[in-house]
Amino acid sequence: MNARKKVQRSLYALAVMALLGGTPHVQAQSEADQTQAVEPKTLPLEELRLFAEVYERIKGAYVEPVDDAKLLEDAVRGMLAGLDPHSNYMDAEEFEALQVHTSGEFGGLGIEVGMEEPYIRVITPIDDTPAQRAGVKAGDLITQLDDKPVAGMSLEEAINLMRGKPGEPILLTIVRDGEDKPLKIKVVRDIIHVASVKNRMLDPGYGYLRITQFQVNTGKELVKQLGQLREEGELKGLVLDLRNNPGGVLQAAVDVSNVFLKEGRIVYTEGRLNNSDQVFEASSKTEAAEVPLVVLINGGSASASEIVAGALQDHQRAVIMGRDSFGKGSVQTILPLAKDRAIKLTTARYFTPNGRSIQAQGITPDIEVANAELKALESDVEHLKERDLSGHLKNGQAEEKAMSQAAANRSLRGDFQLYEALNLLKALSIVQAQGK
Repeated sequence: MNARKKVQRSLYALAVMALLGGTPHVQAQSEADQTQAVEPKTLPLEELRLFAEVYERIKGAYVEPVDDAKLLEDAVRGMLAGLDPHSNYMDAEEFEALQVHTSGEFGGLGIEVGMEEPYIRVITPIDDTPAQRAGVKAGDLITQLDDKPVAGMSLEEAINLMRGKPGEPILLTIVRDGEDKPLKIKVVRDIIHVASVKNRMLDPGYGYLRITQFQVNTGKELVKQLGQLREEGELKGLVLDLRNNPGGVLQAAVDVSNVFLKEGRIVYTEGRLNNSDQVFEASSKTEAAEVPLVVLINGGSASASEIVAGALQDHQRAVIMGRDSFGKGSVQTILPLAKDRAIKLTTARYFTPNGRSIQAQGITPDIEVANAELKALESDVEHLKERDLSGHLKNGQAEEKAMSQAAANRSLRGDFQLYEALNLLKALSIVQAQGK
């Protein structure tokens, strides 16, 4: 009995020391942050005793011997996992993977996932990755990885299983809305190269910019891609596609918003730490402050995507079109620990310029457009036209180019939301021209 009490007292002292910041393995953010540490009088003594007792019971009664370091590390993981879906502990390997991920090149399947007990929910597959090419879709529930059930795994354990050497396949068992039975999708791992921004012309004068993920240099890349579109002629309008964009670096969202805003607040954050309260303003140096703009969002648009959509919506700078966004309105801070480990901790909420919190709410589009399929009615008879008559006079004004553009417009109908965005842009351009 004396030995038991001694163990409990030792563990209690260790827990108190950790809560007070006395452990040498934790690097404090700043002196200001340290002032917000829990005072001794607020320590939950009964819960600390419970922790010590559970620790002792596991050490003495578990079916196999348990390593002390692993047991304590698992306790840390549990502490963070119990806070919210986005806070977690990262060992050295996971911390390194995160740093590589934000640079735009990493190994794996190419999907952003979150925990939805007891399974893993696909937030979005990243463009041009093995997962997207294999047919994985936003909203899919992953229930099994190869022959291992996901139920009972932590998010980190599932992610580690999905990682692997390029060329190695993995079989995902997926439950999808609208399907009667689970799907089996084979995905071959690869090195993921994420092109942050892509562009193309939808119609003469109407450009398309697609941001797949917010990385450190996304703002600069967007300006570069915008310049490429302008080389093809004057821009009458732009579509900014943020659908299935899982977010990323906060500063990148600010940089992207600043491309279209010449003044005003972009986003602000509020939290308990002194440095959590921040305000981000647009600068007068902007690239496309006047070009008519339509922003596409959907349920896979999260975090930084919602910052951009919310800022442009509040400033009435763009028409937001599509479906309600994901609703991730929290800010995560990476806090490095000793031995190349870190914790990702939710430290603040972010708000749109008008003070809207997006957390668990999302951005509601100005014009709701479902991802439907556009088909011509069977009874819609194609009437004979002048150009179909034998021996008709040539137009003489780039007839072939006009016909090829018409074909391109027909191909847009495979993406109904984008098709509608282009139609809206054309209308905005006409109204703007009439107002001059």
